[in-house]
Amino acid sequence: MRRWFVGVGLAVLCGGSAACGVPVPAVPPVPAVPAPLPAPNLEVGVPAHVGGELWEAHLIPPRPVVRDEILSSPMARNPDFQARVAHWIEFWQTTGSSWFPGYLERMERFGPVVDSALSNRGLPPSLRYLPIVESGYSPRAVSSASAAGLWQLMSGTAQGYGMWVGPLLDERRNPFKATAAAADFLQRLKDQFGSWFLALAAYNAGPYRMERILDRYAPLMPRTDSLYWAIRTRLPAETRDFVPKFFAAVELGRNPEVYGFQAAADSMGFDYDEVVIPDATTMDVVAQAAEVPQEEIERLNPEVVRGITPPGKKTVLRVPAGRGETFVENYAKIPPSERVTFVEHRVQRGETLSHIALRYHVPVKEIEAANPGLRPRRLQIGQRITVPVAPSARRSRAASVRH
Repeated sequence: MRRWFVGVGLAVLCGGSAACGVPVPAVPPVPAVPAPLPAPNLEVGVPAHVGGELWEAHLIPPRPVVRDEILSSPMARNPDFQARVAHWIEFWQTTGSSWFPGYLERMERFGPVVDSALSNRGLPPSLRYLPIVESGYSPRAVSSASAAGLWQLMSGTAQGYGMWVGPLLDERRNPFKATAAAADFLQRLKDQFGSWFLALAAYNAGPYRMERILDRYAPLMPRTDSLYWAIRTRLPAETRDFVPKFFAAVELGRNPEVYGFQAAADSMGFDYDEVVIPDATTMDVVAQAAEVPQEEIERLNPEVVRGITPPGKKTVLRVPAGRGETFVENYAKIPPSERVTFVEHRVQRGETLSHIALRYHVPVKEIEAANPGLRPRRLQIGQRITVPVAPSARRSRAASVRH
């Protein structure tokens, strides 16, 4: 991975990235993986320096192979616990069999990022399989409770770890930042509850809720892995089977062929250069400057929620590997008035299409052209309307309508 810092006509390169009858397998050695890069210097055109030298990609030395604290727990050998693990293995072999290959493919893509974060903190390597349970390893996953990203972090948790969560940019969907935050959060939960089984339950139910349950039903009990199973019926429905489900994901993820799944291969990859966007810019403009399809920019930047970076904020984005320099050169040539081609407007109470057109200084007919099927006299509160704000976008829309 290489990092490019964008300025007007200036580019600086900065390098960089069991079950019942099924025994829990031995823990494999932790591979050498790339260490996470330090936070970039977001001054436009300024490189990130480390010890006076430009940061270069490197491999961290592997830690000594140690026993995985989670998989080696005596609780994992409990027959009732193993039966629930077997249940979830069977579930993913039957009902969930169509989903699991996608989980494995995405894990192939993002797993090395997770391995690095876990290794750097000395956390159990089996936690690599937790995003299978949480999100199917999808950075775009959003739960009914509004948790988001690979690790399904809640907004307050993410912000507590310094992540930006907003309507345009949600860094819970950034696999790199979310993984670092989730690893730190898991370590904190382990320190708080003293047991990995309880920590995992707290990760799912929330630490405050977990503390209340323990204080009410087991205030004097030692906080051990077996306590999780002892208070299981007092836990929220999803949390009761969360740890067995996690163990099932570990077993399937480590031995997919044994259970009828193909070994995963990432067909898309996630190699990239990083660039710094100085202000609001839409994804079509980023793609244009990088000379790549817009879909590729959107795939590499799942944290950009509405297709535009936040105004008045420097934002680090990813472009395909080898396109950083091209982006810098082309972006500098795009006038600021052309860097945002479309915005999304949410209809407020009392607004008409004429009000919206006046606000953005855009003719009503051009808003109608950008929103086929729009019924101007039946606007709904909260309805999203695409507004072509850049002159080039309006010319392009008009030409497409004529043809």
